[in-house]
Amino acid sequence: MTIIKNSAPVAVVIGAGDATGGACARRFAREGFTVVATRRNADALQALLKDIESEGGVAHAMACDARQEEAMVDLFKGIERDIGCVEVVVFNIGGNVYFPIIETTAQVYRKVWEMSAFAGFLTGREAAKAMLPRKKGTIIFTGATASLRGASGFSAFASAKFALRALAQSMARELGPQGIHVAHSIIDGAIDTAFIREIFPDKYATKSEGGIIDPEHIAEQYWQIHCQARDCWSHEFDLRPWMETF
Repeated sequence: MTIIKNSAPVAVVIGAGDATGGACARRFAREGFTVVATRRNADALQALLKDIESEGGVAHAMACDARQEEAMVDLFKGIERDIGCVEVVVFNIGGNVYFPIIETTAQVYRKVWEMSAFAGFLTGREAAKAMLPRKKGTIIFTGATASLRGASGFSAFASAKFALRALAQSMARELGPQGIHVAHSIIDGAIDTAFIREIFPDKYATKSEGGIIDPEHIAEQYWQIHCQARDCWSHEFDLRPWMETF
């Protein structure tokens, strides 16, 4: 496929899955952004690309393991060189796993940290390199309830999400005064996914009452974060269904 560089701003979604990531890609595409969506397997992005293109949007699917430094460096360099100027980056890789502490192997702990924390660092660093010369851009990291408190059985996930939150805080303090808006979301509730439908059917049954978060509604909030005026930026924001306790 031949890629033609254009003047439209670019929104990069790292971890453009079937829920929040895909919804963010579609939302920014509707606003005229050229979207670059990444997953480890580019074939898994084809349905998303068809959705965006059917609405008249422009999107590119790229296979990339966000845990690999060289791959992330090449990804952002290639986008800036061949596609356009990166204006928005959404880091949306999950890593939510449940293991009692005595069953949490070093491999599991390390992999979850690489996915949810280290990959976030690589994404944020390369995004900053692209945005700083223009002193403009938005970087949004997707967090979770585990960003605030570690639940029983979620030591690996919570540790990684705590680290991602700290990264976002440090980047916001460093990059904000240089024109880069860094935000961190706390998604505190079940998202409308096949995983929730299959594993937690009782919880999913509350969807008709607004008890499950619609990924499109998350994406709308991400768009609004990007649109905030410079004199009134949010850093951390939390999203949850009305019936969710917190």
